[in-house]
Amino acid sequence: MLVPDLVQPLALLCAVALLTPPLGGYTARVMTGQRTFLEPLARPVERLVYRGLRLRPGHEQTWKAYARSLLAFSLASIAGLLLLQRAQGLLPGNPDGFGAVAPALALNTAVSFVTNTNWQSYLGEQTMSHLTQMAGLATQNFVSAGVGLAVAVALVRGLTRRRAATIGNFWVDLTRGVLFVLLPLSLLLAVALMAGGVVQNFDGSREVTTVGGAPRPLPGGPVASQEAIKELGTNGGGFYNANSAHPYENPDPVTNFLELLALLAVPFALTATYVRLVGSRRQGWALFAAMAVLWAAMTATVVVAEQAGNPIVARAGVDQAGGNMEGKETRFGVGASALFAAATTGTSTGAVNSSHDSYTAAGGLVPTAQMLLGEVSPGGVGSGLYSMLVFVLLAVFVAGLMVGRTPEWLGKKVQAREVKLAGLAILVMPAVVLVLTGIAAVLEVGTSARFNQGPYGLTEILYAFTSMANNNGSAFAGLSGDTPFYNLTGSLAMLAGRFLPILAVLAIAGGLAAKERVPAGPGTFPTHTPLFVGLLVGVVVVVGALTFFPVLALGPIVEQLLQGTGQLF
Repeated sequence: MLVPDLVQPLALLCAVALLTPPLGGYTARVMTGQRTFLEPLARPVERLVYRGLRLRPGHEQTWKAYARSLLAFSLASIAGLLLLQRAQGLLPGNPDGFGAVAPALALNTAVSFVTNTNWQSYLGEQTMSHLTQMAGLATQNFVSAGVGLAVAVALVRGLTRRRAATIGNFWVDLTRGVLFVLLPLSLLLAVALMAGGVVQNFDGSREVTTVGGAPRPLPGGPVASQEAIKELGTNGGGFYNANSAHPYENPDPVTNFLELLALLAVPFALTATYVRLVGSRRQGWALFAAMAVLWAAMTATVVVAEQAGNPIVARAGVDQAGGNMEGKETRFGVGASALFAAATTGTSTGAVNSSHDSYTAAGGLVPTAQMLLGEVSPGGVGSGLYSMLVFVLLAVFVAGLMVGRTPEWLGKKVQAREVKLAGLAILVMPAVVLVLTGIAAVLEVGTSARFNQGPYGLTEILYAFTSMANNNGSAFAGLSGDTPFYNLTGSLAMLAGRFLPILAVLAIAGGLAAKERVPAGPGTFPTHTPLFVGLLVGVVVVVGALTFFPVLALGPIVEQLLQGTGQLF
């Protein structure tokens, strides 16, 4: 492994660890309504929002009312974004004169951005007007991330309250998360990206002549502002089709590192928010450690696999001194590209700075496996924390079975209702992925969109539904997703993968909030020790392995074995 390829992940993890306490502590103060340094600027806007909604900030909701508000807001967002896409040809802010987006594609895109997936079956610079990009897609980048943050905080409230009927107010949590956390961070990052050369204007495409004398369109647009929240909100939707591989979105290694840091900063920092809300520093660092171990293991695997090069090329006797450079930008190289792949699929982001379709079979296995673990390493904004806490609940239950007593978690008895809901939250994604992959693999409308055959073609289909059901959004790039079949089944996968686990998590929060806290006894299994971190990581890996090993064995695993014999698909 090259030295820079080792140093950059370590530097990134150190930067994330340094940012976690202050950013997580600040987020905790915001979500509990405490005063912050942004009070003079953001508080008047917050009051204006509440006045417009006719909302009393002190009024809290039961988990059912919280869920109804969340679903109503998301449904209205889907309808509004769908209408904006269909009407963009009649609206201003369209310098290139793009017409209405096709109905099935518009529905898929609306569902995609509202669910924080940002799966894109279109060419951004050739499909969406500037108004649609700014007022539609970028807005959903903010509020969809805010929804995830709100659900995570609601779950933690359920853990910390006793005999309570409420878990907070969805509208207040959403407003505070967007105004005080996501918007200021995005403003700072957008300025930094503009300083690094990321485009930010309102121009349409201009035709220029290349050095070779050929005319080429030069697209403009408000890129930096969308790029910032795309990474910070773990969204992933690129202004351009090439996403973060495009030099206008990600010009050089410095902006690449900034975007990597933005990807990981908020999901990891929420472990420190958890610390402040539950009042136990060791609890939060245990979660941080579990997330970091999973992320580091996956990162090391994909970097090593890509540095080793393609076994087919090596079999032909060709020296791959720099590793597998196919599908990667020379300005980033193998290490930074593989690191980005691990970061974007470990979070629910979906941004890419290289083509995952061009990775080796072993290298392509890692982004797929990252998502199949449930995106808890470290997961998306809010969704990473609440998904990992669901696994904590399951790990506590397993530990209780081992010692033969009712499991406890932060003083709350974990009983049958919580375990059933945790099982539902965990199993929704595998059910959606495996069922839809199986259907697509046997129907002509599914297989005809593949670029490759055999196990590689199965991986393309599996990756697509894994990305959509996990609300990730990255594409393997070998599947033609803009078909009625994939637009509609993809919409179903994104809706189920987002909202069914959220409903289960909110139900868990409501049940825990109503419980009385019991003092820890000699049989209480501590959830802040290295032993528990190992158990938690083991539960995440075992659940993922038991669920998905058969389909992975038919896809990337068998492909890697056959590549050693010189066989391609």
